[in-house]
Amino acid sequence: MRIVVLTGGIGGARFLLGVRAYAQEVGAEVTAVVNVGDDLRLHGLRVCPDLDSVMYTLGGGADPERGWGRTGETWTVKEELAAYGAEPGWFGLGDKDLATHLVRTTMLDAGYPLHQVTEALATRWQPGVRLLPATNDRLETHVIVSARSELASPAAAGGFGGGQQAIHFQEWWVRHRAQLPTHRFVFVGAEAAKPAPGVAEAIAEADVVLIAPSNPVVSITPILAVAGVREAVTTGPAPVVGVSPIIGGAPVRGMADRCLAVVGVECSAAGVGQLYGARTAGGLLDGWLVAEEDAQTVVPQVTVRAAPLRMIDEAATVAMVRAAVEMA
Repeated sequence: MRIVVLTGGIGGARFLLGVRAYAQEVGAEVTAVVNVGDDLRLHGLRVCPDLDSVMYTLGGGADPERGWGRTGETWTVKEELAAYGAEPGWFGLGDKDLATHLVRTTMLDAGYPLHQVTEALATRWQPGVRLLPATNDRLETHVIVSARSELASPAAAGGFGGGQQAIHFQEWWVRHRAQLPTHRFVFVGAEAAKPAPGVAEAIAEADVVLIAPSNPVVSITPILAVAGVREAVTTGPAPVVGVSPIIGGAPVRGMADRCLAVVGVECSAAGVGQLYGARTAGGLLDGWLVAEEDAQTVVPQVTVRAAPLRMIDEAATVAMVRAAVEMA
């Protein structure tokens, strides 16, 4: 069996722990197609938050309390940068994490594409699944917010009209905690981006495609925005089953509710299911796995089933994955 997972963020990384364990039970191969819309250049380094969260989590190096970054992290470089007044001060890189970004950036600058760099980094962490960035090309999630003079230079504020300006998703998410008046998300570079080598092939050869319980707006949608990826999923032979990131009308973790509000989608299992839509009607889903609290969810033309969806431990997560695969 070949399983492809579209994933991103901390929830997606933890879901992959269950996918990997399930795959080991049944002898399946797993390919994770990971969001890169969160990526940014910081202090001259290429930072890939979602790829690293997946790699560290599957490799046993993620901080279990924060849910991101490295366990046993230290912050000497961050403190030194702050002493110099170096910006941005709102996004800190830990010392261990910094080593990953240094190696990645060195390889990228030497001409290696991101999917090969990711493969090289994974040789240390042995994640047990194949990790692929959605694209090697530039893809950045930007957020269109109401213009405020402290957010960006006047030059950066132009081009949107109505007193609006674009800021990087990380600034909106980390610095401002998604509290700004927000109009829409823009996936810069998506139309020109191509799927990374192996992405379309993995989807075409899959026996099942799973959509992880990641943030649907800023983790999954950027993957699908890469030209050709959505088409590969919707026209491929494999059934597509999504797992709801919303339980009882609230996100399990993070600020998916604020992202959904920006795109005018109700924060509910039904709302997200309808956002993805039925494959028979031009959307994505054949099946939609929801929490037991949301057992009455209806998504037109999509098979909906309920199961426990709280990833309290690996066994519970494996049970989620098994329920999703059985739907397929």
